[in-house]
Amino acid sequence: MSQTSTIHLDVQLDDQKVPEKIYWQAAEGGVHKPTEAKAFMLSIWDVNENAALRIDLWTKKMMVDEMDIFFFQTMMTMADTYQRATTNDDIANEMREFAKAMKTKMDEAMKKNQL
Repeated sequence: MSQTSTIHLDVQLDDQKVPEKIYWQAAEGGVHKPTEAKAFMLSIWDVNENAALRIDLWTKKMMVDEMDIFFFQTMMTMADTYQRATTNDDIANEMREFAKAMKTKMDEAMKKNQL
């Protein structure tokens, strides 16, 4: 018998339908009560269209420096996932190096904007 695992997302919108708050819950993953987040990215492989579909949302309170960290960590995690899924160490390492270089540029831009 197969099992089902549920990931629940709630997005509270303002009058212009801009996300104000995001809550997520995944009991099977240990997140038993709604937990606040400022952003999420969801990628789904559509088997019928043979294409990636995505949803990216972030709240008004998500700061640029938080978005930089979010993207860096997401790209590093994507490299790990790609490596596990394909066992292609070379490409996974290239993805990590790209993410590190991008993070360096983001940090430099943040410092420049703070001057």
